[in-house]
Amino acid sequence: MGKTHMQAAFDATNEIGIAVMATTFTIVAVFLPVAFMGGIIGKFFLQFGITVVVAVLVSLFVSFTLDPMLSSIWHDPKSKWMDWKPLKFLLDKQQAMMDWLHQKYDIWLRWSLARKKTTLAIAAATFFASFLLVPLIGTEFVPQEDNNWTSVQIQTPIGSSLTYTNTKALQVEAALQDFPEIKRISKTVNKNNAWFELQLTDKEARKLSQKQLDDAIRTRLKRIAGLEINIGFNRPIQVHVMGPDIKELDRISQQVMTKMHTVKGLVDIESTYKPTSPSLDVVVNRELASDLGVSMNEIGITTRALIAGEPVGQWEGPDGENHQVMVRLPKDQRTGISDLDKLYVRAGGVNADGSPRMVPLRQVADFKPSVSERRIDRRNLQRQIRIMSGVANNVNVGEMSTEVKKITDAITMPPGYRFQLGGSSQDMAESFGYAVAALALGVIFIYFILASQFGSFLQPLAIMASLPLSLIGVFLSLLIFGSTLNLFSIIGFIMLMGLVTKNAILLVDFTNHGSREGMARDEAILNAGQVRLRPILMTTTAMIGGMLPLALALGAGSEQQSPMAHAVIGGIITSTIMTLVVVPVLYTYMDTLGQWGARFFARPGVGDVAAAPVMLAKGD
Repeated sequence: MGKTHMQAAFDATNEIGIAVMATTFTIVAVFLPVAFMGGIIGKFFLQFGITVVVAVLVSLFVSFTLDPMLSSIWHDPKSKWMDWKPLKFLLDKQQAMMDWLHQKYDIWLRWSLARKKTTLAIAAATFFASFLLVPLIGTEFVPQEDNNWTSVQIQTPIGSSLTYTNTKALQVEAALQDFPEIKRISKTVNKNNAWFELQLTDKEARKLSQKQLDDAIRTRLKRIAGLEINIGFNRPIQVHVMGPDIKELDRISQQVMTKMHTVKGLVDIESTYKPTSPSLDVVVNRELASDLGVSMNEIGITTRALIAGEPVGQWEGPDGENHQVMVRLPKDQRTGISDLDKLYVRAGGVNADGSPRMVPLRQVADFKPSVSERRIDRRNLQRQIRIMSGVANNVNVGEMSTEVKKITDAITMPPGYRFQLGGSSQDMAESFGYAVAALALGVIFIYFILASQFGSFLQPLAIMASLPLSLIGVFLSLLIFGSTLNLFSIIGFIMLMGLVTKNAILLVDFTNHGSREGMARDEAILNAGQVRLRPILMTTTAMIGGMLPLALALGAGSEQQSPMAHAVIGGIITSTIMTLVVVPVLYTYMDTLGQWGARFFARPGVGDVAAAPVMLAKGD
């Protein structure tokens, strides 16, 4: 425009000052409340929200100080590289594309201003139609990540020996060797179960994803009889059956599990309640034991040390490994009730030779075969049985949660018994509730900030129309990328609340500049669209480029965070397109309404404070 660099920097800073402050404080208004949300989602957002708030406030300071100063003294020199033919060709093509966009946008904007109701109807219809995509997208709490690790857990029947379990574990290990995607196997064997941790090859080097490999392993291991198999670390479907009697809980849980097995997509269904283990009760005659000076503590110590064993130290074997040393009776002396008849416990007093007085254990106790529960679970002071299930590959967790909810709702529960859904279902419901509350608070703060910045109660409504329009792109992008509505896509949507108002703020602020300079309203809108189109496209492209590496999910475990980028990219694209035509149309309605309100309140007698007492007196 022929200005000096100093004057240009000064005028430009003044021109965009309100827009920059409004954009910055809008981002702060969104991220400050969400930083203090409760639940699991609040743990993710605390550091995230505080970091964003501090970063944008520092950025505001820099944009009002360092940037204008550098623009005033750091001139763009004429570079010989600008005449380099390949670069000059690219720059000319880019400029030609921008000229074409400016021309097309002017046509679109004039068409929208001439057909305001049609424009708003199309925008509203597109917005509501986008919700039809939600069932196709699906929901889950946290997306399944491929971090090159998975697990296999097997359980053998109750009462199985360690040798039997180890034999089955060797069969499983041999079967796992058939999969070239498995790089390393780590195995732990206990009496009734074995645990395998599987390190996979890098996902770029294998044809199957981690979830697909889980399904393939599950199919292969079904050929091994006598095993209960669970694969993978994540068990998103959980049902808590609560009540007073464990037998009734077992009956109800078996009924639920039977119906869950008919639902296609649910895998590895198991219950925390396991069959009782055989045991032997030592019933002590307390009166007789007291008369003989035998304490309950002494009986417990003796039987535990002789039967279960007592650790006394460690021994380093020839292989260099440390082994724990246990002292107990030989195996052939601790196999049945008859062996307990041979045990002696220490009684009070000493013998004539000074040795401790001992009495047979059978003299003070009876031995009764019995059974014992392997595990006792409680929830909110109530007995419970927890049913857990995984989901197969390409099966939506939210849909499976709905199917399980239908199963529990169809079962008539006795008095005192109830179901409670846990796992991902509970986490999703809790997180969505906190997110909606934080978003509502953020929207209220955005309105207050915009109203104070623009000095209007109505213009912020036109600006905030860009918020719901971003949802269209969120749903479309999640569907295209194959993502779901989950914790991280919600984080991305909340990010959009602070980002998408930027374009509308730029348009409305420059339109107000034109109106103050005497332009007609439509002329000021068309001028603002042409002047602000380039910076809007620049910032939109920059944000998309910044999110693109995260959206591509190239690294191990990156599938978990990528839905955030998918939501941001889609929301920014559709919000930018819709904002460029919808916000100017809404601005005309808000401006007309504001002018009508100004004329109404400016009428003689309206708002006349001096006349009020007289009117009240007549009314009395």
